[in-house]
Amino acid sequence: MSKKHVLIMIACCLISIAAATAIFLFKIPVNKVLLFGLILLCPLSHILMMGMMGHGDHDRHEHHQSHETTSKSSPKELGEE
Repeated sequence: MSKKHVLIMIACCLISIAAATAIFLFKIPVNKVLLFGLILLCPLSHILMMGMMGHGDHDRHEHHQSHETTSKSSPKELGEE
């Protein structure tokens, strides 16, 4: 397992523990906790999906493409006709 995956799993466990604590220890109504969780679910899931889809390696992809175009030589450049 990657370090990122482990951190996400820990965060999910801590969020559920915090919700249970809020419900039982602080006597917060369940519907308020669920509403707050649903409000946070959308932006957090978008952030996690963008991070997991690899949008951070865009520079590496461009570098790879530019390397391919410069490494291809025509026969005239190699002295062959």
